[in-house]
Amino acid sequence: MINRELIRIKVVQLSYAYYQNGSKNIDTAEKELMFSLSKAYDMYNYLLALIVGITREARRHVEVAEARAKREGTALPSTKFIYNRFALQLEQNKMLNDFMESQKKSWDDQPEFLKKIYLQIADSEIYKEYMDSADDDYQTDRELWRKLYRTLIQDNADLDALLEEQSLYWNDDKEVVDTFVLKTIKRFDEKNSASQELLPEYDSEEDKDYARKLFRATILNGEEYQHYMSEASRNWDFSRLAYMDIVIMQIAIAEMMTFPSIPISVTINEYVELAKLYSTPRSAGYINGMLDAIAHHLVETGRLMKQMRK
Repeated sequence: MINRELIRIKVVQLSYAYYQNGSKNIDTAEKELMFSLSKAYDMYNYLLALIVGITREARRHVEVAEARAKREGTALPSTKFIYNRFALQLEQNKMLNDFMESQKKSWDDQPEFLKKIYLQIADSEIYKEYMDSADDDYQTDRELWRKLYRTLIQDNADLDALLEEQSLYWNDDKEVVDTFVLKTIKRFDEKNSASQELLPEYDSEEDKDYARKLFRATILNGEEYQHYMSEASRNWDFSRLAYMDIVIMQIAIAEMMTFPSIPISVTINEYVELAKLYSTPRSAGYINGMLDAIAHHLVETGRLMKQMRK
């Protein structure tokens, strides 16, 4: 699940923090990086478990409505939503249950939030269309939750605030993690029952190594990379730059120099996008031009054995 987009974000955050604090212990900083990445995987599981938590909250509402209907002799409420096949499969999922048990976490600790979001769902057009539809199959049930997630969970200020309270590491992760939750919903297959596999923490050891190598190259070769920046622009005044700009370019150069298989254009594009998130309004355009000049300079001087796109 932890991909290079998320790794780059974390390396930017942790590299900036490394230079801002006074300890300068790279081993400790690397452990912090890997821990921060693991917390993103925690969020992935926690957000999947939210679907289970909402379903259980719905059951409580249906039970109350059933008791009232029996007392008053009125029609019983529909149980279609609480018997949604996808949600039941997720509730029984072995990987998710094992993970949540190991973390000692549960959405049962957030009853007010569960009630609020369930009522928002029950009041939504998506829910009403689902409840009124004659379609009654697994694909329809799974699609309901994909729509609900995209509409009411992906952009939810109350949820964002709650997650921030749960972990400081989750401040900037949710947008990326949401894409993996939606991918997981789409991948679920009824025939897999409780054995349906969730996304692994890392797709491969290579991605975990990428995180460590990128961070270490950034810090250990920082002076050398800043020298490359100066060489590419003789009249460049570091003091006039946002410090984050320097950090982002330093990481980009580390990626260019350390990973032969990653095209220069990919590296530049990725860090220009990060500059839009983490630096000044003008930084993205400036960094784009500077990284292009630096890459050309390194290729021309034989220090970077990659090809530049013409």
